[in-house]
Amino acid sequence: MNSRASSLVSAGLMAIVLTCAAPLFAGPPLICHVVEIGDAQTLPWVDLNYRNGDGSYNLQNLAKDTIAILDSNPAVLVRMETLRRATLYARQDSHAAKELLTRLRARATEAPEDSRGALAWFDFGYLAESYKQWIGRNEPNPAAGVDGYGWVKRAIQQRGDDPEMEFAAALITLTTPNGDHRAHVQKAIAGAKTDALLAENLASRFGSETISGILTAQSSEDNSVPFAHGFPGSQKRVPGDMAGSLFRRIVQNSDLCLVTTGS
Repeated sequence: MNSRASSLVSAGLMAIVLTCAAPLFAGPPLICHVVEIGDAQTLPWVDLNYRNGDGSYNLQNLAKDTIAILDSNPAVLVRMETLRRATLYARQDSHAAKELLTRLRARATEAPEDSRGALAWFDFGYLAESYKQWIGRNEPNPAAGVDGYGWVKRAIQQRGDDPEMEFAAALITLTTPNGDHRAHVQKAIAGAKTDALLAENLASRFGSETISGILTAQSSEDNSVPFAHGFPGSQKRVPGDMAGSLFRRIVQNSDLCLVTTGS
């Protein structure tokens, strides 16, 4: 990395830590961004700094509890939050992580080619992508080599019009924006007009921007984005390739969700 880019990264990280007046989160989007699900049932709340032994949750029950929630046919947003929490738990127990992914893989493989079966494909794919964002490079990762996004795309094709699933796919492809990412963003935003909870999630904040703002910027036809989308405190526009590279350094760090409450 050249000195200018390095300086921008350093300045951006410093701005993240020092300049926000409201709570700010940056890191892997499938993990560090809490999905709003209202009063729906999911796994017990788990902190981003969770370690095995914290609290009273028994990790031996992770696969059973997660699949019971998914089998209750909840909305896609609830599936996303359930799998986010499951990933936080799973990172602390390699056996639990492998068992959950293995059971979801079998469930997806055996699922019928219909709308309900597509939910099983989604669950397996979304968990695999969550594992790849959060389980560190030096840790055993049962999702290594799994094309989770491919399973999610297959589910979308089977389901047809499903804005919440499009939202999930937009988050998965956030750091590798392409034509598919752009289409996912557009369909999610369009669907939010009739889905209040999806609209609430799009309006929630990740870093200094709303989720919808980040997704839209990353999918823009314009080959530049506001610097503020990656780092607070600046309205300059930088070339898309540089902005994307700097942004990925923040959101793909599998060891960190940056949090600051400001003052």
